[in-house]
Amino acid sequence: MDIPAVETFLRDLQSRICCSIEQIDGQAVFVEEAWDRPEGGGGATRVLSEGAVFEKAGVNFSHVMGDNLPGSATAGRPQLAGRSFQAMGVSLVIHPKNPYVPTSHANIRLFVAEKAGEAPVWWMGGGFDLTPYYGYAEDAIHWHQVAKGACDPFGEEVYPKYKAWCDEYFFLKHRGESRGVGGLFFDDLNEWGFDKTFDFLQSVGNAYLDAYMPIVERRKDQPWGERERQWQLYRRGRYVEFNLVYDRGTLFGLQSNGRTESILMSLPPLVRWDYGVTAQSGSPEAALTEYYLEHRDWLSVDPADAP
Repeated sequence: MDIPAVETFLRDLQSRICCSIEQIDGQAVFVEEAWDRPEGGGGATRVLSEGAVFEKAGVNFSHVMGDNLPGSATAGRPQLAGRSFQAMGVSLVIHPKNPYVPTSHANIRLFVAEKAGEAPVWWMGGGFDLTPYYGYAEDAIHWHQVAKGACDPFGEEVYPKYKAWCDEYFFLKHRGESRGVGGLFFDDLNEWGFDKTFDFLQSVGNAYLDAYMPIVERRKDQPWGERERQWQLYRRGRYVEFNLVYDRGTLFGLQSNGRTESILMSLPPLVRWDYGVTAQSGSPEAALTEYYLEHRDWLSVDPADAP
C-alpha cells in the first residue's frame, strides 16, 4: 500500500487542473493557502476569484489524520468505529461566470483506518459530475463519453455501475430532481486490490480535464444577459442545498473538525432563492428541468432529438 505515491499523484493533479483553469481563464490566477489541522495533517487550498471565465474556482488538496473515524465515514462500516484514520484527496468545484458554461465538480480520495495489531483497512472513492444551467445534449454526451473511456480499461460493467450510482447520489430528495446530468461516483472501492484501485483513481482524476475543458471552450463566449444570469443564480441554490444537506465530503470535513473555509470553498460566490419559480413552458429553462435533469443514457441520445 503505497500511500506516498497517492499523495504525489494528488498534488500533481491539483497543480495540473489549476494550470489548465488559469490558461483558459486568461485573467485570474489561483491563490494558495497552506493550512495545518490541530488534530493532525493539513492541506493546500487554491481559489481563483473573479476571472474572465470563472467567477470562482476552488481546488483543494488535503491529507488529514485523527484518532477516531467520524460518523460519516463509519455509517456504512460500523465495525471500523474507534479506529484511527488518515484521509487524503483532491476536491474541486468550478463555478463559471457565463450561465451557458456548466458548473463542474470532481473529487478523488483515499481512506485508511488503522488499529493496533490488525491490518489497515483502506478504500478509495470519487468521481466527477456536471451541473448545467442550460442544457446541451452534445455537452452531456461528451462528458459521459470521457467518463466511459476512463472506466473501460477496468471492465465493461464499471461505467454503467458508477454512472447509475452518480445519478442516485446527486439527487435532491427534497426537490425530487437531479443536481445535474451526472457522471461518475464510486466509494468504498477496495476489492480490486490497492494497485488496480489506484490505477482507476488515476484514470478518473486524469479524465476530468478531458471531460470539462472542451465544454468550457465551446460555451464560454456565448452571449448572455440578465435573464440567463438570474436563472443561473437561482439554480445555484440547488447546488448549495445538496452540498449542505447531503454531501458526504462536507459532512466528513465538518465532523472531523476540518478547516471550514476549505470545506465550504465549493459554494458559489453569489446565489439566490426565489419563491415558487416556474420556468415558462417551451423555454430553455424549462428544457433543463423537464429533459436534462432526468436520468437518461446519454450515450444513446441523438442530439437532434434533444430540446
